[in-house]
Amino acid sequence: MSLPANPSLRRLFFLLIASMIIFGTITAPSATKAAATGKLPKATWLWNTKLIETQTEELLAFSASEGIRMIYLQISTRVDIPYYKQFIYKANALGIQVHALNGAPNWALESNRSQLTSFMNWIRSYQATAAEEEQFTGVHVDIEPYLLPEWKNDINNVIKQWQSNVKYLIQEAANLKLPIAADLPFWLDKYAASDSEMSLSSWMISQFDSVTLMSYRDSADAVIKLAKEELQEAEKLNKRIYTGVETKYSSEGNQVSFYEEGYDYMNAQLLYLDQLGRVYSSYAGIAVHDLVGMMEMAQRSKP
Repeated sequence: MSLPANPSLRRLFFLLIASMIIFGTITAPSATKAAATGKLPKATWLWNTKLIETQTEELLAFSASEGIRMIYLQISTRVDIPYYKQFIYKANALGIQVHALNGAPNWALESNRSQLTSFMNWIRSYQATAAEEEQFTGVHVDIEPYLLPEWKNDINNVIKQWQSNVKYLIQEAANLKLPIAADLPFWLDKYAASDSEMSLSSWMISQFDSVTLMSYRDSADAVIKLAKEELQEAEKLNKRIYTGVETKYSSEGNQVSFYEEGYDYMNAQLLYLDQLGRVYSSYAGIAVHDLVGMMEMAQRSKP
């Protein structure tokens, strides 16, 4: 059998062969599988990185069947590099991108910038030793400084420092030639950015390549209602917004998560949410929090 002469086609050929070896013969890409099962292409988070040491095949087989096209994978120095390479390689074979995820509320404070530097340096070092099909294709941060006591005591100063650290992250990602995205709450439009006439949500949206909005509600109508302001802001800025939904139990009330309603109800609502979202040119898709929660929800739905 002769190989394609075109380098891009040749790489695609090897990825297809790898996917057959890893998961058995794959007759259709995950997007086609998703369409056949009524599942939308979507993104998700994987916080428990230790799972990639023992459950890579299970995680990725489920992701492919659910139409997952992007995984935000938290970086943990307690997981050895070969596990990351193996996970990303196998994800790539299924058409699933993997973005490096990390963050903490105190990442908004300039006094903790060294933590941001360590994260970006870890990615830089990893990318330098990984083959192309083992590399991360983006950076994803979850900072949430409104969980800090300083948010109540000195909010303007926290916002100013947060913006400064975001600018630093943006530059570092540019140096790595990687897109960078962030998780944001749906209510930042109520606050003003520091030294700017923009709302804080508009400012954040303007900085990142895309934003995943934590618009957590248990109906499509409610999600869009929460996300509407940011979707409109992103349209003006020519940026992209992922609407986020929750699968895990929330102490904030039953309306926050699909945990109580279950797997089938959630998937029906996600189809409707996608229809509502497509009204906006800034709509990028749906992000489901999180991969483990989705797997547990699917398991509970089985008779």
